[in-house]
Amino acid sequence: MITIGRGTAPGHVAVVGAGMAGISTAWFLQQQGVRVTVLDRTGVAAGSSWGNAGMLNPAFTVPLPEPSVLRYGLRSLLDRSSPVSIPPAVDRQLWAFLLTFARNCTAARWRRAMEVFNELNRASLTAYEQLAEAGVEAPVKSADPLVIACRDRHEQQHVLEEFAHVRESGGDEASFETVSGAELRALEPVLSAEVRTGVRVYGQRFINPPEFMRILAEAVRGGGGEIVGDHPVDRVVDLGPDGVELVPSPSAPAKGVVRADAVVLAGGAWLNRLARPFGVRMRVQAGRGYSFTVRPRDMPVRPIYLPGPRVACTPLGDRFRITGSMEFRAPDAPLDPRRVRTIVESARPMFSGIDFSDRHEEWVGSRPCTPDGLPLVGRSRSPRVHIAGGHGMWGMVLGPLTGRMLADAVTGNGEPHPLLRRLDPLR
Repeated sequence: MITIGRGTAPGHVAVVGAGMAGISTAWFLQQQGVRVTVLDRTGVAAGSSWGNAGMLNPAFTVPLPEPSVLRYGLRSLLDRSSPVSIPPAVDRQLWAFLLTFARNCTAARWRRAMEVFNELNRASLTAYEQLAEAGVEAPVKSADPLVIACRDRHEQQHVLEEFAHVRESGGDEASFETVSGAELRALEPVLSAEVRTGVRVYGQRFINPPEFMRILAEAVRGGGGEIVGDHPVDRVVDLGPDGVELVPSPSAPAKGVVRADAVVLAGGAWLNRLARPFGVRMRVQAGRGYSFTVRPRDMPVRPIYLPGPRVACTPLGDRFRITGSMEFRAPDAPLDPRRVRTIVESARPMFSGIDFSDRHEEWVGSRPCTPDGLPLVGRSRSPRVHIAGGHGMWGMVLGPLTGRMLADAVTGNGEPHPLLRRLDPLR
């Protein structure tokens, strides 16, 4: 144990999961003098932190359960081109999750959850600034303006209504302006004539997720932390005052047991099994996203969002990443080429000068979704077992903020952040 502020804190914390939430938590713990060991079943950013769009967009960071998502989900049972995919196969746990999710897809519950997101959004980019100020030299780029490319006024109006709903719930008003398709093409020549109208949004940022995660992991290692890949954790044993033991999976017995004073479970879509013995009953379901990269003739310099098919596109140096889909399936299920084709078919008409047959880095990753749309951040039933997960589509935006809040809670540094009550893993 070490002394921090008014009390004692664990001297050594193990973190299970090397995604954005896990690595960020490890980094913020180090800033408070805590030794960290990060264990991951594969490696740094091997899950949903690798292939996502990398948009840091508080203006769009909203609870996933909302009425339009429910409509998409119901349509997906008959229409495989829907942005949301629900397999028709019988899976009792999945359908139990979806029933609870559906109960949260009401305007009233969305507003209550949005009140929490409003507070998270106001602080999310500040956590990135703290990383930079402390010497984490991972680039965070301005997206001014982020481009929302619409086929017609109907799509544009839907975007404006979403902004209005956020504002009505107490959120900060997004800085935006409506523009014509021609004005958007002047900004980004890669857009086609199918883009007839749209919105320019200001104050948003973006990152290259694999690059950012690599640099952040190097910062943790540079601070004396250990990051161990290919180390699946089978179970956590609470030893009481003696700390915790992390027992490796039978498939990796050579890894050995890891002991620490406390543990943070940040295993993404695989959180349930480790967290459930410590009172965490809310199910985390894999909402799988797909992406691939292409090389346009005219490389965009800013993110582009297609609201109709819900496809996000981000420039990553010499590549342009196309990201979409919300597929509720088992996290370890193989990539479904039909979902990639669905994204291609919806995105292709909106761009010019892109050969969509020349795709690279086809990827599927499992976003950890909760049925009420809110992350799980805080202490479990055990004072030695903490949770950082359930961020859904927003792990990139909220991961560093989660790490900062949880590091303070684990060490007892100051008063607990008031938002932790709303994000309680035991709710």
